[in-house]
Amino acid sequence: MGKKVKETFAHVIFFIAALTSILAVLLICVFLFANGIPAMKEIGLFSFLTGTKWAPNNSPASFGILPMIIGSIYITAGAIIVGVPIGILTAVFMACFCPKKIYGPLKAAIDLLAGIPSVVYGFFGLVVLVPFMRELFAKYECRGTSIITASLLLGLMILPTIVGVSESAIRAVPESYYEGALALGATHERSVFFTVVPAAKSGIMAGVILGIGRAIGETMAVIMVAGNQPRIPNSIFQGVRTLTSNIVIEMGYAADLHRQALIATGVVLFVFILIINLLFSILNRRNEA
Repeated sequence: MGKKVKETFAHVIFFIAALTSILAVLLICVFLFANGIPAMKEIGLFSFLTGTKWAPNNSPASFGILPMIIGSIYITAGAIIVGVPIGILTAVFMACFCPKKIYGPLKAAIDLLAGIPSVVYGFFGLVVLVPFMRELFAKYECRGTSIITASLLLGLMILPTIVGVSESAIRAVPESYYEGALALGATHERSVFFTVVPAAKSGIMAGVILGIGRAIGETMAVIMVAGNQPRIPNSIFQGVRTLTSNIVIEMGYAADLHRQALIATGVVLFVFILIINLLFSILNRRNEA
C-alpha cells in the first residue's frame, strides 16, 4: 500500500510539473498576443512587417521592422554556417575518435563555453573580434561591428548546445549498428559517418534547432558587436539591428504605441521560433516515415 501511495504521489508531482510548463507557455502567449496584436492593427500588419523605417520618435512615427527581420535572419544564418558544421564534427570526434586523455579536458572546455555569460562573449567580441574584422576587411569598408562579426560570435556561442546534444545522440546509437558495419567490411570512419551518424540524425537535428533558437534569441552579445543600425544591409560587412536588440535597446523608455510595437516585435520573434520548431517536427516525421 505504501509503495502504491508513493507512485501515485510521484505521478501527481510529475503531472503538476508538466501542467506548470504548459501554463507558463500559455501565459507568455496570452501576454504577447494581447499586447502585440492591437499595435499591429493600429500600425497595419503589412506596414509593420514590410516597413523599412523605424522612427518611433518622429511625427508621424514609423514602425517598420523589416530591417530587423532581415538582420535577424542574416546573423542567424551566418551563425548556422559557422557553428553547425564545427559543432557536429566536434561531437562526432568526441563520441567516436577522441582519445581518453584528451576527452576530459575537451569536455570541460565545452562545458565552460556553455557557462560563460552572454555579456562576456559580447565583451570578447567587442575587444577582439571587432578590431580584427575591421583590419581584415578594411578594403570592404568594414567598421568591425557588422553582420559577419556577429555571426562569428554567435557561431561560437551555439557550439556547446550543438556539441552536447549531438554527442549524446551519437552515443545513444546501439553499438550493434557500428559492429554490424565493421562486420560488413567498412572501415572505422565509414562505419561512423555512414551508419552511426545517420542513425543519430534526429538527435543531431534537435541540437541544431536548439542552437538556432539560441542564436535567434541572443541579445546582449549581438548588441555589442552587430552595430545596431535599423537598416537593410547591402553586404555582410555592414551593421544591422536584430529583433531582440530592438526590444532591449528601446523598451526602457518606450510608452504607449511605441511600447506596444516593441511587444509586437516579440510576437514576430515568437512566431519565428514556432515556425522553426514546426519545420523540425515535419522533417522528423518524414525521416521516420
